[in-house]
Amino acid sequence: MNHNGDSCVIFFVKYPTAGRVKTRLAEQVGEKEATRIYESFVVDLLATLRNLNVRSIRIFFNPPEAREQFCQWLGEEHFYVQQEGSDLGEKMKNAFRFVFAEGFSKAVVIGSDSPDLPEDFLKQGFKALDDCDAVIGPANDGGYYLIGFSKGGFLSEAFKGVEWGGGDVFERSVGILQEHGRNARFLPRWYDVDTLEDLEALLLRDKGTKFCKSKTFSCLVKDKLGRRV
Repeated sequence: MNHNGDSCVIFFVKYPTAGRVKTRLAEQVGEKEATRIYESFVVDLLATLRNLNVRSIRIFFNPPEAREQFCQWLGEEHFYVQQEGSDLGEKMKNAFRFVFAEGFSKAVVIGSDSPDLPEDFLKQGFKALDDCDAVIGPANDGGYYLIGFSKGGFLSEAFKGVEWGGGDVFERSVGILQEHGRNARFLPRWYDVDTLEDLEALLLRDKGTKFCKSKTFSCLVKDKLGRRV
């Protein structure tokens, strides 16, 4: 990716507190193990983002009282912003408004559920925003792993009237973009990792790839999860 000084990655992260992250996975492997796995997801995604030649990464964190804990965990060199809003949609809407007010002309938001998200997908996303209003990457569970906008194409309505966590988030969001005349580009489908079965699928698809050197992969192959492959 060429130097892109007007681009920003919005990274949504929760602090890894047992019982508050990866709750579906915790039902299968226990809260302590699920929390440890989530920590590795965040670290690996942050490493991927650092490889992008963009002007900035903004870590939008939750809960609000955990700022100092985030600095200790991920490092004080990052720019941390508190998530603001009553639901996920409002939080994403406010995050885009924040970074566009800072002066960025392109921004994408990702969460922390796709630890092996290919770097190339992010590059494709920013490239798409050179000549379209929006970009969106469908996830295997009916949601999306990435959504992005150019400053001029930003649509706050994209985050209203969506049942977050439902199986039609991607379809509904695309419909809203089309209803408002936004020119949207689609990225390749990728995977959210929320269950033990998702973890097993991750190990299979990433076996023999550079992701084998990741913290997530190392975390999984050292325990009983890895022996399933």
